[in-house]
Amino acid sequence: MSYDVKTAMLAQTKARAAAEKASHTRYWVIVFAVTLSILAYIDRVAISQAAPYISRDLGFGKREMGYVFSAFALAYALFEIPSGWLADWIGPRKVLIRIVLWWSAFTAMTGGMWSLTSMITCRFLFGAGEAGCFPTLTKSFTTWLPHEERVRAQGIMWTFARWGGAFTPPLFLFVFGYMSWRWAFVAFGSLGLIWAVSFAVWYKDNPRHNKKVNAAELALLEGSESLASGHRNVPWGKLIRSRTVILLWVQYFLLSYPWYFYITWLPTYLQEGRGLTAAQSAQYAIFPLLFGGFGSLFCGTVSARVAQMLGSVRTSRRLLACLGFFGASSFLVVSIHSRDPLWAMLAMGMASFCNDLVMPGAWGACMDVGGKYAGTLSGSMNMFGNFAGIFAPTIGGYILYHTRNDWNLFLYTMAGVYMLGVLIWPFIDPVTPLEREAAEAGMHP
Repeated sequence: MSYDVKTAMLAQTKARAAAEKASHTRYWVIVFAVTLSILAYIDRVAISQAAPYISRDLGFGKREMGYVFSAFALAYALFEIPSGWLADWIGPRKVLIRIVLWWSAFTAMTGGMWSLTSMITCRFLFGAGEAGCFPTLTKSFTTWLPHEERVRAQGIMWTFARWGGAFTPPLFLFVFGYMSWRWAFVAFGSLGLIWAVSFAVWYKDNPRHNKKVNAAELALLEGSESLASGHRNVPWGKLIRSRTVILLWVQYFLLSYPWYFYITWLPTYLQEGRGLTAAQSAQYAIFPLLFGGFGSLFCGTVSARVAQMLGSVRTSRRLLACLGFFGASSFLVVSIHSRDPLWAMLAMGMASFCNDLVMPGAWGACMDVGGKYAGTLSGSMNMFGNFAGIFAPTIGGYILYHTRNDWNLFLYTMAGVYMLGVLIWPFIDPVTPLEREAAEAGMHP
């Protein structure tokens, strides 16, 4: 075939791609992310709803349950970076299948535990399995979505993640009408198998390998194949020397420390600190994660418009994050001083709403700053968030033990931690890629 014929054929292919309408196959990646995030939060939040029953049946006190809560967070934190790194190296497909099968197995096995040691061990292994879920999904977004759609996708994913956790309390209460807490964990664990099989059949690490992606859609994703996999040589030196990376780690620790209260101690607080019944607690416990979902959705929806108004993505992310941290702290204080449980939980729901104004921008920063190493960077950020999950439930347990259940003091410490986040975000550059930042630093010592 002559050179002129090849050139003509290539030109015709490009012309057809320009003429046809882009397919929407890429949005199935968001569908899989949404369903998985719902399952992740159902399995994660279920332990907080079962805590009073586990404590009764296994004879655990508050300190013991604090250890159980923290075991998950410890493993989740320790295995975040390895899982995110694996996604950068071998691609999200294999990593996500491994994650879901592992965590589903140990969710089911939670129902069979018989002692403090066995429960801590099982929850630790559950956390090790679930670690890397959201960094790996973030990695898939960098490959399957155009730049302008990524933050919105993060907002949608975190919205449904929160809502999955929000409706776990009434779901768990409903399931309790038919089975014990032990069999409830078995039932929840089985759901992951369905997701894993469906994902394994459909997903490809490189969009070019999916036959339903047409040429016009591939044009939107041009260059994505360079981000798909094969990036195991992470530039750790650049990560550690980057001010933005370090501050992303710090702010996510500060964001996660108070948030872990919503998925660990909240049902116990409502029943002991507010005097509600188990049924009332299940209803009121919906508010923080429900409102948090609205916060993620709101931020993901308005972030592009705010950036357009301000003329800067960098400024818009900083502004939304600072407003989120300040609002979360303020509403948490309002919740403490509200005597009516309904108004208290509405205020706590607004604190969670503000909390999640930070989320899409923080994870979007991991995609923009990390680039082909987005899995590793987001994994490292989430690791620090879950270090907070180690400390917060345990410290809370000790505060309650040594102050004879002073829940207000516990909540005040969380409001103070939120306020520290306001001081961090003005110094974060959430848009400059790591490679360019390192190059500019070399040019301007």
